[in-house]
Amino acid sequence: MQDRNGIFAGDDPVALAKTWLAAAHEAENFDAIAAALATVDATGMPNVRVVLLKEIENDAFVFYTNYESAKGQELIASGKAALNFHWKSLRRQIRIRGLVEKEDGPKADAYYDSRPLDSRIGAWASKQSRPLSSRDELEKAVQEKKAALGESPQRPEHWGGFRLKPLEIEFWADGEFRLHDRFKWIKPNLTADWAVSRLNP
Repeated sequence: MQDRNGIFAGDDPVALAKTWLAAAHEAENFDAIAAALATVDATGMPNVRVVLLKEIENDAFVFYTNYESAKGQELIASGKAALNFHWKSLRRQIRIRGLVEKEDGPKADAYYDSRPLDSRIGAWASKQSRPLSSRDELEKAVQEKKAALGESPQRPEHWGGFRLKPLEIEFWADGEFRLHDRFKWIKPNLTADWAVSRLNP
């Protein structure tokens, strides 16, 4: 058991992540679902930015974005990514590394339809990550798409979800004198069993 108990108890790291996220929802004032997403471009240069997690499935962490954005293109090209959650109020973080696949079916449609109308229009109007001459250009594009698409726009093909299926999940809790508690779950492939070990702080 690697002397795991309390907030680290359990044998399923994805289920444990759900428990920690639920605690963060109670403790954090804003965006407990915010996570840093790391990708690499074609040259191996890293990129990191904050995304909002929308769901933890039994085997995946799900978020949504523009497939034509920098992160979308990097995720599609490499098929790999990392996420990091940090909750200052709880003094905890979770680090996740794994393989990525698209979610561009009915589930993506349902999430898109649940968003405010202006956000749905924005997914059509914004050419995410590409140069923009002015704010006026963006606002004009929004108005044009709103007039063209009406009150019930369908999800654009260039916008949808990604599932990050973990191969590694590390749980970290702050300790006195920087003697933190860290436990890392790892498996060699998606169908293998998890192995867990304690790490030095």
